[in-house]
Amino acid sequence: MNEGHDDPPKLPTRERSSRPGSGRHRRPLPATLPPDAPALVLAVPGMAGDVAAEIASIIRLDNPQIDLRLVSLMDGGADLAKEFVSAAADRPAAETAAVAVPLVTGSHPRVMRAVRDAVTQSETPVTITDPLGPHPLLAEALHMRLSEAGLARVDRMRLFNVTSPVDGIIVATTGGDEGARGADATAVLLAARLTLPVVPAALDGVPNVADAAERLRKIGANRLAVVPFVIGPEADHEKATAAAEAIGAGCAAPLGAHEAVARLVGIRYGAALGSYEESDED
Repeated sequence: MNEGHDDPPKLPTRERSSRPGSGRHRRPLPATLPPDAPALVLAVPGMAGDVAAEIASIIRLDNPQIDLRLVSLMDGGADLAKEFVSAAADRPAAETAAVAVPLVTGSHPRVMRAVRDAVTQSETPVTITDPLGPHPLLAEALHMRLSEAGLARVDRMRLFNVTSPVDGIIVATTGGDEGARGADATAVLLAARLTLPVVPAALDGVPNVADAAERLRKIGANRLAVVPFVIGPEADHEKATAAAEAIGAGCAAPLGAHEAVARLVGIRYGAALGSYEESDED
């Protein structure tokens, strides 16, 4: 009790925003999900090999509450359709059976068409998410892959470019001409991190890596590096390496099972389920 004095004013209570988080530390998924929550089906272009399996392992470790299924698109989507039917059998009729997340970094018409065809074939209610990019997390991951290959220097504390052994970067992706156009936003994000010119190219379309190199050299960038904007299953890394060698450039490793890839799969799945609260914790 505080006799003879007015009670101090109460401090305002901070409430969490009801809007979906958009920052790096947004928790994309709740700690628990109902048993009949949609399955998370990772649609893998190419073989569902070591890289895809490692990504799935990271997701399961961080989110054991998810019914996660890994399916290859090697057969054009037949196995994917069967997995949708299997997921629907475990869930109430007319409810969303699965959320299909294409394991690609950006626009990839062939992969998206295969996933859509599988949904049609299965005749089950499935939500198809957008590709994983563009996203700042992927630009950061590309920066780290360049650094690991000795093609970019990085301050480990702030992730800022210090000095660079190259003066131009080519972000090489798949998905043909549309994939290259879609990678432009990621190229801009990476350029902002590196303070270097960065241009996109397609490993299976135009502009190709040689076209991108010519564009960079016209603005005075002659020491070039190629960074594959692919996860791994969707492209042969030897093709990226050969394209880099043909223009006299170094080549970084693909994104592979980078933590950013697994995190973005969770973000896409969470966004498909609905809005969740922001969290200041990773």
